[in-house]
Amino acid sequence: MNDPDLLNLTQPDLVREVHDAYFAAGADITTTNTFTATSIGQADYGLENAVYDMNYAGACIARESAGDRFVAGSVGPLNIALSLSPRVDDPGYRTHSFAEVKATYAEQIGALADGGVDLLLIETIFDPLNAKAAIMAARETAPDLPLWISVTIVDLSGRTLTGQTTEAFWASIEARRAADRRRQLLARCEGMRPYVADLSRIAPCLVSCHPNAGLPNAFGGYDETPDVPSTLLREFALDGFLNVVGSCCGSHPEHTKAIVEAIRGLGASSRSAAAARDVLQRPRDVRDR
Repeated sequence: MNDPDLLNLTQPDLVREVHDAYFAAGADITTTNTFTATSIGQADYGLENAVYDMNYAGACIARESAGDRFVAGSVGPLNIALSLSPRVDDPGYRTHSFAEVKATYAEQIGALADGGVDLLLIETIFDPLNAKAAIMAARETAPDLPLWISVTIVDLSGRTLTGQTTEAFWASIEARRAADRRRQLLARCEGMRPYVADLSRIAPCLVSCHPNAGLPNAFGGYDETPDVPSTLLREFALDGFLNVVGSCCGSHPEHTKAIVEAIRGLGASSRSAAAARDVLQRPRDVRDR
């Protein structure tokens, strides 16, 4: 069984050690170990009834590790898409309805909120309809939690899996009034510049970038050393593109440490001051941290 979210219930000390390692490296925010902890995702393992417990435990473990730092509740992509049919001969077919996807996200988000997360990270978005369902669920289930939205560009075409450009994706979610939107791209860091620049140009909110440690090699590992993403993220920050930086797939605490050292002393983009004020107007327990 390859179900890492189950470790929140079976190996909580192991999960806590991972959070501790990244905080020790200088991270200000950790994400919960709940990337696939939805009833749709857990149906592959017959663990739909354990979804609340997985998310609640994941939030509590991260919260204990964080202390006065931040916990982002990880709301990952699903293994289904509302925008695409899984049947090539039936383009109108869908395995789930919008209401069902929204409900599965609401269940996860409610548990993360109960567990004490500071914000919600709707991440690795490849389908705008899935994203809209998650955003609606978040606004109805946990309206006081800031939203952080991460879109994935699948290759150097600059488009999502469903074919959207940066501008099209922004237009599709702009009305949802998320407090913070960020970019995640499944490409080498040096290929991210034009897409990060585009988003920082069109989005009047906080923008961040957290690259993978390169692309997976033939064995499924990642080869990019910490100096590569840290150097490029520093360049992006100096160019005024970003308010938050971090790392994603294939990265280790060493990557976080290198990024912290690379951006130490740099100011965030002043372009997003209004969005920052919106985040700071959140409930006191979040604002103080």
